[in-house]
Amino acid sequence: MGKLAFLFPGQASQYSGMGKDLAEKFAVSRAVFEEADQALGVAISRICFEGSEDELKLTENTQPAILTVSVAALRALQEKGITPDYVAGHSLGEYSANVAAGSLEFADAVRLVRKRGRYMQEAVPGGEGAMAAILGLAPAQVEEICKKAAQGEIAAPANLNSPEQTVISGHAAAVKRAVEMASQSGAKRTVILPVSAPFHCELMLPAQQRLEVDLRQTTFRDPRCPLVNNADADVIEKGDEARGALIRQVCLPVRWEESVRELLDLGVTTFIEVGPGKVLAGLLRQIDRSVHCFNVEDEKSLGAALEKLAQARSETE
Repeated sequence: MGKLAFLFPGQASQYSGMGKDLAEKFAVSRAVFEEADQALGVAISRICFEGSEDELKLTENTQPAILTVSVAALRALQEKGITPDYVAGHSLGEYSANVAAGSLEFADAVRLVRKRGRYMQEAVPGGEGAMAAILGLAPAQVEEICKKAAQGEIAAPANLNSPEQTVISGHAAAVKRAVEMASQSGAKRTVILPVSAPFHCELMLPAQQRLEVDLRQTTFRDPRCPLVNNADADVIEKGDEARGALIRQVCLPVRWEESVRELLDLGVTTFIEVGPGKVLAGLLRQIDRSVHCFNVEDEKSLGAALEKLAQARSETE
């Protein structure tokens, strides 16, 4: 079997009830929720297990909730002796990846992402920003459309997710113009996303400046396993590099397709999406259908992943 990478999801993977099965079935996972509740002084476990859709989609809740479920799933995997050769995470997921790599303590990470969510929420007044997914156009074509649609405002690629999917971000009017242009240019589908702020564009600069202060005050160690970051789609092996990447990623696009291709070039043939949902598994299929990808978010999916990993290993021995 080739090398193994853990992938950690970002926002839009959340759902009510996530992580509850992990907490009930695995003591190591339950301890993660207890640690998060204590670190935040807020029952983030209750929001994960019982929170309404409205409560979960508040960015300052969403980010620590997804991080906590992802680390709870990670701990269950680690208890079974499964460790990755590489880690990567989509936007918010890069914090989970840093926890997995040992460069960031979980309690520090969960406090950071709650602040990150609040800063992002407060960076742009409600209704002034927007994000949209453009499906079926090449990323370079979407970038050109954004330039034409900006008209003195901001519209730019925010998530370069796959050859088939680019998410754009910016001023609401500019994003709307870009969506209309994309439809006229032959996009298969365009979707205005139900998000509370326009992430990964210049409008997030106030959030980046506030978050940088917190990140500079947080201890980062050198990762125990290499991490491929969003901002550069490149391997990080130093704690200072990990911190700098998290600062820059606030305003820069998530170069997800390039990150996955970097992992493929490094010899990764098996991926495990660690955390709620299967968003990254879906994107991976659009990038390269030849690789194995499993997800772990509860006891059942953990069992299935372990079985498939064992099978993949036996086939290569």
